[in-house]
Amino acid sequence: MTRPTLTQATGPAHTRILGLGGVRGENVVTNDDIAGPIDSSDEWIQQRTGIVTRRRASAGTDVLDLAEEAAILALKDAGLTGADIDVVILSTVTYFNQTPAGAAIIADRIGASPAAAFDISAACAGYCYGIGQADALVRAGTARNVLVIGAEKMSEFIDPTDRTISFLLGDGAGAVVIGPSDTPGIGPTIWGSDGGQAQAIRQTHSWLATRDEGLGWPTLRQEGQSVFKWAVWQMAPVAQKAMDAAGVTADQIEAFIPHQANMRIIDQMIKTLKLPESVVIGRDIAETGNTSAASIPLATERLLREGQVSSGALALQIGFGAGLVYAAQVVVLP
Repeated sequence: MTRPTLTQATGPAHTRILGLGGVRGENVVTNDDIAGPIDSSDEWIQQRTGIVTRRRASAGTDVLDLAEEAAILALKDAGLTGADIDVVILSTVTYFNQTPAGAAIIADRIGASPAAAFDISAACAGYCYGIGQADALVRAGTARNVLVIGAEKMSEFIDPTDRTISFLLGDGAGAVVIGPSDTPGIGPTIWGSDGGQAQAIRQTHSWLATRDEGLGWPTLRQEGQSVFKWAVWQMAPVAQKAMDAAGVTADQIEAFIPHQANMRIIDQMIKTLKLPESVVIGRDIAETGNTSAASIPLATERLLREGQVSSGALALQIGFGAGLVYAAQVVVLP
């Protein structure tokens, strides 16, 4: 018998970000509010991290509430409704249900069902991972419009006495809609992992240990110096590769929006990349804190809202964190 040749999906040549939305936790938490349990001070925290305040959600707000609100804002900004969405991708490490996926619940809440929906766990690189997947899905013809959400309630994993990471963390969500474009709006994604350094940023113990060994609620820890060196010296070349792959140079970049991990890391990356002074830098960490997968879209939202950059600007974005995982791409801002 002669077997038929399968028809494959085909899509548009280019994609872009159609709309963006972001929300932060309701409560402003100052350095003085958290300095006591870590035997620290406002001066020490600002000097080491650049953080003045962080935003944390109330007990009655969960990570899906934050994700839903950001999604609705992104849809409004794109001029679309949930019914226009074909795929929902939720990046988070703070959604407590293993199954069903939080993305499916969000799809239902915003009226996107029967859109495909799935969660990804790539920590602070999760938003850029989602952008890469959405770009590929649209160009392959598998979807027309994809909703990408980075959402975290990091305050659920905080040990108030921990001096390694917990005082950095905040809560929030950022979302974008990715769709077809007549011109390139998302450059190639440069991504990867280094599982050999999995202990550099980690959960203190597994949920099984909580059940079987009577250990308490797990929280986050990091090896600060190791993470700093890795982020500064290993991630700048990744960002450079993203610019090279997109066919742009540092002097053509209008905004640099890295994961909001630590202001010292951001400053050193700027020097290593030799970015000109004209480049606007995302520094949302100063007021919002480190919100993991939500940090890049929230920093982008602030730059656009405050008029520091305009629609159509070229932005270099890079996420990096627990795994260790990383991803970067150059995008045209919505």
